Amino acid sequence: MTNQPYDGYDPYGQQPQTPQTPQGWPGQGHQQGYQQGYQGYDDPYAAQQYTQQWQGQTWETQTQSPVSAQVTAAEETAYLPPQGYEPPVPAPTPASAAEYGPATVAGNARITDAQRARAEGRSPIIEPGMQPAALTALLGLLLAGAAAVGTYALLVPLVVLQAVTAAGWFRLNGMWPARQGIALGFAGALAADAALLASDRSPSAILGTLGVWVLLALVLQLRSHADPDERMYGLMATVAASALAIVAGGYLAAEPDAVTVGAIAVAVAVLARALPLPTPASVVVALLAAAGGGVAAGSMTGLGTSGALLGAGAAACALIGHRVASYDYPSRFVHFTAGVALPLSAAAPVVYVLGRALV
Repeated sequence: MTNQPYDGYDPYGQQPQTPQTPQGWPGQGHQQGYQQGYQGYDDPYAAQQYTQQWQGQTWETQTQSPVSAQVTAAEETAYLPPQGYEPPVPAPTPASAAEYGPATVAGNARITDAQRARAEGRSPIIEPGMQPAALTALLGLLLAGAAAVGTYALLVPLVVLQAVTAAGWFRLNGMWPARQGIALGFAGALAADAALLASDRSPSAILGTLGVWVLLALVLQLRSHADPDERMYGLMATVAASALAIVAGGYLAAEPDAVTVGAIAVAVAVLARALPLPTPASVVVALLAAAGGGVAAGSMTGLGTSGALLGAGAAACALIGHRVASYDYPSRFVHFTAGVALPLSAAAPVVYVLGRALV
């Protein structure tokens, strides 16, 4: 076999048939491809050099072929987010986690106990604690001491109690700011105090002021442009805040000795209720402590053992007010307003009634 077919190869001409391989032979395509690749080079060493270079470009780890580059680009873009997508940003957490409940395996551990209870459809109940109880006891002792001094001395801590009651009730119901409602409730309390002083501490002054202020609250809500449901909610909150602030004026209408015994009993009961005890045991301890405090205060004021009944009755109403301040929208502001004032305000009617009966 000669090399003439290779030396006279014309790339645009018709290739000669190789007699060694018949037409249709299975290896014909591979052999023709090899011959065509080899005929393009006069020098066999040049063909070997090109083959080595082709192998180097294919298997070099630092050099990528255009096909692999396209695949890599496709893989990278396959995980890219769509245009306009913004990844979620976690909400900032507060600096202090003192109000947060213990971590749980279910749900978000970074929400407060009140938020978790509302999300589950429950009414969150969080007791104010020892600091609000200490403030309640301090305010109760101020009422007791001022009642022993005189009527106008009692007026000073009473006005503070009435202002904190009006503000705390609105915040307890989730309404803040509610300046008009708070101002109206506090104005009603001041009007009741003035009526009591003008009528020589007649209880009818409290009832008359309460009726007038209910009418004023109704007119105020009728002039509002809010939704009907919101107006009704605001009306109820305004009436309740005004009623509690006005009823707290019962301390001004009650006998001074009864005010002293009742205020001391409330102070002792709230402090005992704040102790870390189970709720039933804490209530029993608070009532017993209030009865004992009533006896001790009664021995100094002339009520004697009757102070136990007065102290227990005042403590029972105070615990109801303490319970009311422990649920719905509890927060530090609620605990230091409604949690401080409601026990004393709720006990005022019992102090007046039992004081008139026992003294």
